Amino acid sequence: MHYPIGLLFDLLASSSALPWNIIVHFKSFPEKDLLHCPSKDAIEAHFMSCMKEADALKHKSQVINEMQKKDHKQLWMGLQNDRFDQFWAINRKLMEYPAEENGFRYIPFRIYQTTTERPFIQKLFRPVAADGQLHTLGDLLREVCPSAIAPEDGGKKNQVMIHGIEPMLETPLQWLSEHLSYPDNFLHISIIPQPID
Repeated sequence: MHYPIGLLFDLLASSSALPWNIIVHFKSFPEKDLLHCPSKDAIEAHFMSCMKEADALKHKSQVINEMQKKDHKQLWMGLQNDRFDQFWAINRKLMEYPAEENGFRYIPFRIYQTTTERPFIQKLFRPVAADGQLHTLGDLLREVCPSAIAPEDGGKKNQVMIHGIEPMLETPLQWLSEHLSYPDNFLHISIIPQPID
């Protein structure tokens, strides 16, 4: 319940045919594999916690702290009721940054790998290098998860997926964060073995 459905698809089923068949069990909940969700309020609290964490990374929590309780509720209700306009009216503020800064303070991202036991990798990473150059997805992966990048003399072993697509490694990380972040404002990046077909 705590991972976005698109991320689960990228990690577990991206090589399968669509539509993705999901089996829902109503007995014997797998407590050892999944977090049990006690209520809708717990989901809302988890979502808002992620939003606050992302804003702390991007803006030192200044944007979310300046919002009123009704704005927080509008974010949640827009997401819950599939009302993009309602959600985006507030979320837009969380995606802005001063022009002189060239981007967020840090990029809120999580890297997931199917080949490790670790749930995800999350570190501080700036969208702009000290020399003013925009960091790319490749820069992030080389620093945080070098095993995801194919060596120059070898074949490609992994696929990097975001929202079911494989973005080019030259894509600026700031752009990815603004345009491909999930509703929780995190960039969820899946590293999966290269399909053999």
